[in-house]
Amino acid sequence: MLVWLTDYLSQFEPAFDVFGYLTLRSILAAGTALAIALITGPSTIRYLHRLKVGQAIRDDGPQTHLVKAGTPTMGGVLILSSVAISTLLWGDLSNQFVWLVLAVTLAFGAIGWVDDYRKVVERDSRGLPPRWKYFWQSLAGLVAAIYLYSYSDIAVMGNLYIPFLKDWIIPMGWGFVVLSYCVIVGASNAVNLTDGLDGLAILPAVMVGSALGIIAYLTGRPDFAEYLLIPFVPGSGELAVFCGAIAGAGLGFLWFNTYPAQVFMGDVGALALGAALGCVAVITRHEIVFFIMGGIFVVETLSVIIQVASFKLTGKRVFRMAPIHHHYELKGWPEPRVIVRFWIITVMLVLVGLATLKLR
Repeated sequence: MLVWLTDYLSQFEPAFDVFGYLTLRSILAAGTALAIALITGPSTIRYLHRLKVGQAIRDDGPQTHLVKAGTPTMGGVLILSSVAISTLLWGDLSNQFVWLVLAVTLAFGAIGWVDDYRKVVERDSRGLPPRWKYFWQSLAGLVAAIYLYSYSDIAVMGNLYIPFLKDWIIPMGWGFVVLSYCVIVGASNAVNLTDGLDGLAILPAVMVGSALGIIAYLTGRPDFAEYLLIPFVPGSGELAVFCGAIAGAGLGFLWFNTYPAQVFMGDVGALALGAALGCVAVITRHEIVFFIMGGIFVVETLSVIIQVASFKLTGKRVFRMAPIHHHYELKGWPEPRVIVRFWIITVMLVLVGLATLKLR
């Protein structure tokens, strides 16, 4: 929105041309989202307290979590509002990718909001029934995937790019829709599974989102894309603004979500953030790199799959509790130790992911 205003004002004052630079707008988007989250955070938490949307704690979980009962959840609305406002202010609203990622983010956020609302306001322990939750996630993911394949004129959309290997490009055809659906829906649920400890999910989401912002900027520039031997996706650079907004909003939310948390993001935040990151990864054609950088999300998801499969097939559990962060808690690790070590692992994985841009 402000892009149009500053473009108009640049006719009278050339200094406004600086706002046309994507890097500056990405930084401003991060700063704006951070400011919105920090300023509105306390009032949002007080409002959630008044609604009595306290988090329910599992009886079979770590006993140290019992003190968290009643901590307000649904704090993801703080993240989504900060991201949306900041992106609308600093993004180029004529860009189709900006509207697509915003639509996907808000759609998955709405699904999570309904689930949270039923659980904590209506006191329905089931929340949104799993089959309906998965149905609406699948519908949103499929619509986004089909849109990208059918209505985007970007030639690289139908190809799968393998990191570290410059000549490995796999044409997928309609397989692109299947892959994109799996990435968006899978990432959404993976972040949701990871969101079980104070700050555990949000900082990795910020780090991965920031790295995807760098990738989006590079894939949107033909000179950088040619030099780095990565796909050139016209218009994808504008997603750096969206990723900047995620980084700023996430850091603002972490201010209140850090141990001991004053608020939890709930499904409304976790489902939306995961879908947003997955959608950016698909658009920039870096799905495999996204899986590398989001390795913590992948491991958390695999731990649940392995636990369920093992129990159904053998009657035995592989982990003391799944997702795997609870396994380490039950082994005696203090919660902050689990959180920080998972953060450190994410930093290393993000660096590996960024290294793939040059090592080809």
